[in-house]
Amino acid sequence: MIAKDFNSLIDIVKAFPTEEHCIAHLEQLRWNGVVVSPFDSSSKVYKCKGNRYRCKNTGKYFNVRTNTLFDNTKIELIKWFMAIWLVTSHKKGISSLQLGRDIDVTQKTAWFMLQRIRKCFGCENNSELNNEVEIDETYIGGKNKNRHADKKVENSQGRSVKDKTPILGMVERKGKVVARKIETTSVAHITPEVVKTVKNAMVYTDEWVGYKQVNKIYDHLFVKHNKGEYVNGRIYTNTIEGFWSILKRGIVGIYHFTSRKHIQKYVDEFVFRYNTRNDTENQRFTLFLQHTEHRLTYNELIHG
Repeated sequence: MIAKDFNSLIDIVKAFPTEEHCIAHLEQLRWNGVVVSPFDSSSKVYKCKGNRYRCKNTGKYFNVRTNTLFDNTKIELIKWFMAIWLVTSHKKGISSLQLGRDIDVTQKTAWFMLQRIRKCFGCENNSELNNEVEIDETYIGGKNKNRHADKKVENSQGRSVKDKTPILGMVERKGKVVARKIETTSVAHITPEVVKTVKNAMVYTDEWVGYKQVNKIYDHLFVKHNKGEYVNGRIYTNTIEGFWSILKRGIVGIYHFTSRKHIQKYVDEFVFRYNTRNDTENQRFTLFLQHTEHRLTYNELIHG
């Protein structure tokens, strides 16, 4: 492993003065001296000129960018590294406008880079949760009161999902959080997500009827918000509600607007940040580079 310790954006720029330095670092992180074909992991691999390799079994050529967020892009790797450092080190995120200024690319290019980067943040949003777990739902979007009269959405109050996207959050106390977009906050949509994520745990929620099935599967206690009760000994949902505050402040304060189509990627970004809250900026940067095998094409981004 290449021993590199980065403490600032300047350190990144100094450590990778050329494209070759970036490629060598990615190869070490991805393959650690043993090159593996992305087309057939069992195949023998031949080294070719220009940092390329050939997969013997398929005959296909590849390089360290293949099937990663760096694939099929003309943007220099150092600018990708700078963008990743800025995104992972900012506590509340960074807008495409600001990123474009910081690394000298257009706002459109910066937006595309950010979406590709967010695609990789999902690596931290699949934890298994145990011990004491708080579960809660929230909604992103809505805010009818801020809309012009001709743009208001009728019957969108409360738990309606007409103009809001429900997000289910689960957090292990003193541990990691998992948050996913769901169709509705009904039993049918909440229960499968909980079962997939929460294993051996005491579960704490509020009194919402959507947790009815959860009550039959887990040791389950709930706080009675509708009666003004927010803490009853160890029964509370303050931890997950704290995460919702971080998420919403970031989305409203930095990004201002997120579409339903892209909301999960934004949620993944804040989950990554929360779950690596005790890591150094260097550790977050390296962790991210070890999980870049998620390519998002422009067509996928625009047309879903």
